[in-house]
Amino acid sequence: MKRAIHFVLLLFLSLLLYSYAEEAFDVRQHVSTVTRYGAVKGIADNSIIASNIPDGCTPIHINLVARHGTRSPTKKRIKELDNLEARLEVLLRDAEERKLSLQKAPSWIQGWKSPWKGKLKGGELISKGEEELYDLGIRIREKFPDLFNEEYHPDVYTIRATQIPRASASAVAFGMGLFIGTGSLGPGRHRAFAVTGESRASDILLRFYECCENYKDFRKKQEPAVGKLKEPFLDEITSSLVSRYMLNFTRQDTSSLWFLCKQEASLLDITDQACSLFTPSEISLLEWTDDLELFILKGYGNSLNYKMGVPLLQDVLQAMEQAIKAQEEKHAPGSYEKARLRFAHAETVVPFSCLLGLFREGSGFQQIQEEKSLERPPKPPQQRNWRGSIVAPFAGNNMLVLYSCQANSSSQYFVQVLHNEDPIPLPGCDSDFCPFELFKENIVYPHLKSNYNQVCMVKREAPEQKPSKLSQLFQLFSLGNDGKQTHKDEL
Repeated sequence: MKRAIHFVLLLFLSLLLYSYAEEAFDVRQHVSTVTRYGAVKGIADNSIIASNIPDGCTPIHINLVARHGTRSPTKKRIKELDNLEARLEVLLRDAEERKLSLQKAPSWIQGWKSPWKGKLKGGELISKGEEELYDLGIRIREKFPDLFNEEYHPDVYTIRATQIPRASASAVAFGMGLFIGTGSLGPGRHRAFAVTGESRASDILLRFYECCENYKDFRKKQEPAVGKLKEPFLDEITSSLVSRYMLNFTRQDTSSLWFLCKQEASLLDITDQACSLFTPSEISLLEWTDDLELFILKGYGNSLNYKMGVPLLQDVLQAMEQAIKAQEEKHAPGSYEKARLRFAHAETVVPFSCLLGLFREGSGFQQIQEEKSLERPPKPPQQRNWRGSIVAPFAGNNMLVLYSCQANSSSQYFVQVLHNEDPIPLPGCDSDFCPFELFKENIVYPHLKSNYNQVCMVKREAPEQKPSKLSQLFQLFSLGNDGKQTHKDEL
């Protein structure tokens, strides 16, 4: 009798825990790089204990590398959702023709229309994205008031963005928050500020991936292989959907529905339509396939992914060294840079995080220094460090804060890294408050052997033959209107 009661109690407790886990699961935290900043901000590793900044240490410079805020789907993806709308109608009609009951089909599918139907453009920063960066600017000023007490000058507070509208708009939203109340424009006492950027064709600091020919070749060859890698998992989930809802879903349907789920959850706060088609374990698996793609094409899966970002790391180091020089030589306030603020894309933030050695699995830091590829993140339900929702959500950012600490009448310098505003240990320091010389020696210098031109220059087995005048004439007449090469659905 006691055993029976014990068994019933265990069963009840298991069901209770399962029910709690289902309720606690928030899909908005599990949509990889489509995750909104507010959904994951503050979700830090509980094992990390932030360092106490010693008395006498003051911040003297900030380097910020941030992704743009939440954006609308791109034009290509809007078309995919239009196709999904038509496809769902076909699936329902097919079920009726086969005289299958539609009772198991979710009611929202019948008559569903894409929220982006009819939009001719896409990819722009939405109002939620503006708020993310605006609020970030306010919080940074509040956290580091002594760094932002100078009168604004573009050489003191440098703001850079890529020449992609959602990145430059993010920079503007951030600057409005950062400098609110310091100007004379409107009720908010806003002020004008400069946002600069390089040409898309030559921006090796923030769009190094677009200028790197070897990376573009790698990406073009690897994308089909990554798609093949994901197929068995999509097929497994597709089979479950077919049996659960009695609709003849295909692998492409599952992929499109997962994309819709991510857009609804992140942009519209809708979690009871496309996302409700999947169980939490299926969502975790789909999230992992997206994270795996991020790992292979932008992260630790190939050393080229982060080696091409070395110019950005050098730029960060240069800014710190200039700030130290200004401190040592006691330059007058307002005569030197105090913040270098950059706004770009996931393709920028992810490789930069890898250069710093963040979010690796196990003890892979030595492999990063040797610029080797790391093992892929483990499949759920195993725990993993590499999650796109944490590494590079919308508005995701890395801040490197340089501190000057007075000791025995001389200055010592330290670097603190904040990821999404939370302190995070640097693997070369085993602390989030790292001596500057150790930061240079263990984290920056091992990567400096990578020369951008050598890493990115297309390797040819034989010298390029100069084309004949006849072939040049043929090429002239065979060229299309648009010879530009761009990335598939840039983040």
